[in-house]
Amino acid sequence: RPDVELILHAWHVWGESCVQHLLGDFAFAVWDSSKRKLFCARDHLGVKSLFYSHLGRSIIFSNTLDCIRQHPVVSETLNDSAVADFLLFDMNQDSEATFFADVLRIPPAHTAVWSPEQHQIARYWTLPVDEPIFFRRAADYTDRFNELVETAVTDRLRTDRVGVFMSGGLDSSSLAAVASRVLRGRGIPSGVHAFTTIIDGVDRNERHYAQLVAERLRIPIRFHDRSQTLIDPDWHCAGVHTPEPPTNVMTLASDRAEYRHVARHSRVCFYGEGPDNALAYEWRPYLCYLAGQRRFGRLLGNVVGHVVRHRRIPLIPTIPRMLKEWRQRDQWRESYPRWLEPTFELRLQLRARWDGYQQRVVASAQHPMRPRAYESFLGLNWEALFRTLDAEATGSDLDVRHPFVDLRLLRYLLAVPAVPWCRTKFIVRQAMRAELPRPVLRRPKSPLSADPGWMGARQHGLPPLVPVESFRSYVNPAEVPADAGSSMISFRTNFRSRVLNYWLSNLRNGLKHTREEMADAITKHST
Repeated sequence: RPDVELILHAWHVWGESCVQHLLGDFAFAVWDSSKRKLFCARDHLGVKSLFYSHLGRSIIFSNTLDCIRQHPVVSETLNDSAVADFLLFDMNQDSEATFFADVLRIPPAHTAVWSPEQHQIARYWTLPVDEPIFFRRAADYTDRFNELVETAVTDRLRTDRVGVFMSGGLDSSSLAAVASRVLRGRGIPSGVHAFTTIIDGVDRNERHYAQLVAERLRIPIRFHDRSQTLIDPDWHCAGVHTPEPPTNVMTLASDRAEYRHVARHSRVCFYGEGPDNALAYEWRPYLCYLAGQRRFGRLLGNVVGHVVRHRRIPLIPTIPRMLKEWRQRDQWRESYPRWLEPTFELRLQLRARWDGYQQRVVASAQHPMRPRAYESFLGLNWEALFRTLDAEATGSDLDVRHPFVDLRLLRYLLAVPAVPWCRTKFIVRQAMRAELPRPVLRRPKSPLSADPGWMGARQHGLPPLVPVESFRSYVNPAEVPADAGSSMISFRTNFRSRVLNYWLSNLRNGLKHTREEMADAITKHST
């Protein structure tokens, strides 16, 4: 059965509580004509978007922001608070707001109801704090992990072909391995295709490791080589419209071309984000939890097992890293922008907003054993990631899916003992021993050694800033640095002003283009 029919049946059986019985990624609306009630719901983590505009007696809703903006009653007035958050923090701090004053988004794990008697938006789910999982045998942990990963992949693989955004790392390679196994079990030997972006000299030999995985799994791989062109040199005049300011404006045109190429292979593509957060190595709160529960036998057994498996004692190797992090604690701290327009800055009290954000202390006591991992899934970063991979943002008909944030798998990863299973994602490495090459299994986490955008801007220089009129309401153009500078952190802060100007300059033309595309689609459908 298609998902749409399944959701409709759930609505008929359970009504508004149907969301308590749904599992997966969804955004939907149901109109109950007998009660004149509109019911909308969005999935637990916000993988799928759902926007609405409530103006007078009109409710306009859609899973794409630009679609709502077509309606004549929806104004083009910008949301100054969202613009301020972007300029200060690179991200909207309000889960309901968009960059347009008349358009809101239903937050993740929320429902919305409109009727003559009611207008309510309510949360229906919060990530639970589960009891820790203690198995008798070590093999049970990896067996359960394999079972849940295969289930998550299978549920998102109702197709004969799938792409995987595959680096040479552990997580995306694991998805490629499981997807290959599932499709071969269906008698489809060549349904998985890997797509890897490489930047030689920056990505720590990603090409080599990704090629090893592709050869081991016997799947084709395409390399998108950005080594020579870290950025699109003419990015500032590319004219690519996005519904909200993009995060990757200097590679926006080439990225969209790559997304369209991936979509030609398969409309479904897997993305491997998840285990880095869910398996954060929090040995201290875990051992403190066991001590507080007076489970000294398990504590001792876990420490001994850790020594046997990792050949090191918890804490001892961690001390140098903790000292290094303490010495470098200010290295990634951004400075307050000096180019904000004074009236805008004063009107929205941006200095106070900045100071409050910098001083904010995250309450991490919600999870007794895995506070940092648990907290990471409660913030706005995940929804922001999902938005960058949504079809409206990629400009393609690609459906990017995220098996590692399947709720069953996510809750399991947050419940396994940190010692020994979370250090270097040990549970994933053990589970994939029979499927991935040994060098990949032994490879440490390898982030980019530098910021390609900053490097590209220093290599090609920054174009002259040609501010559109609306830009001057937010930024003083004369104060925006003319070059990339010598600090990557300062560049990231300052460059946000240029991203805003780029977005504003393409905003009206983009909406006109969207209208033309919709008209063409309607004509083709009618024909």
